[in-house]
Amino acid sequence: MNLVFIDQAEGHIKKASFEAASYAAQTAALMGTTAEAIVLGTVSDDLTALGRYGITKVHTVADANLNEFDAQVYTQLIAEAVKATGADVLVFANTTTAKAVAPRLSVKLKAGLVSGAVALPDISNGFTVKKSVFSGKAFANIAVTTAIRIIAVNLNAFTIQEVEGSATVVPFTVQPISSKVKVSGVDKITGEVPLGEADIVVSGGRGLKGPENWGLVTELAGLLNAATACSRPVADIHWRPHHEHVGQTGLAIAPNLYIAIGISGAIQHLAGVNRSKTIVVINKDPEAPFFKAADYGIVGDAFEVVPKMIDAVKKMKGIA
Repeated sequence: MNLVFIDQAEGHIKKASFEAASYAAQTAALMGTTAEAIVLGTVSDDLTALGRYGITKVHTVADANLNEFDAQVYTQLIAEAVKATGADVLVFANTTTAKAVAPRLSVKLKAGLVSGAVALPDISNGFTVKKSVFSGKAFANIAVTTAIRIIAVNLNAFTIQEVEGSATVVPFTVQPISSKVKVSGVDKITGEVPLGEADIVVSGGRGLKGPENWGLVTELAGLLNAATACSRPVADIHWRPHHEHVGQTGLAIAPNLYIAIGISGAIQHLAGVNRSKTIVVINKDPEAPFFKAADYGIVGDAFEVVPKMIDAVKKMKGIA
């Protein structure tokens, strides 16, 4: 049986978890078994709807204390769920939660771990998983020989396949686990599309010349229902907050559309955005490295090009 961890925030399932659920269900179909899910914390979303992604049963630990993430507690609870269900494949979305929990589970369960998976396992001769390596520049096929396998699926690397069905929701009873971590306070970003879950990201660099010009980025992002991001130099000189920094030393993202405005495309930036499905680059320097990685490139001044894009989107949406 396959078990998938369903990550949630403020009572709502994260988009990446639907991808992980579909991956777990299709892997289970290859293996001739079923896929179930484990959810920690209180969730307001309809968990039976996970049946549309191939999940047959959802195990819940509806404890409000679990709404605040604790890697050690999550590890213990998920390990107990694996043992109770007899799962031999455990699937995560490759989020920050997975990066904190999956390695701990690998040790605790003596399980092989493949993080950054980009395709379904090949079970024709053993159990081999294709993963992204070297910041997306290459792929490796990893053979997993342990009895329990853990897979963390890269965001936006696997197409969701919906099916007909409804999942059964059952409580998962466990002994209370005391946390060794005390949360003194949480500062949450509100009113923004989360970068890690955004389908579209509009990003700006030093080519915008100053924070006073960032309205070009935010207006275009607002019209496209997109998240906003920036290059590292922009965050370092405090034009934008560091949580918007994308790249090798910031947040790695994989949206369907990434629009880069005034960003030259240093290799460290590319490493964090090269899994985007489509990259559009706007830069007045025709020799900017980013053009080599772009699907579409516009050589021109951002202060001329972006306002025209904004006007075009408004016209398309019928906005005066």
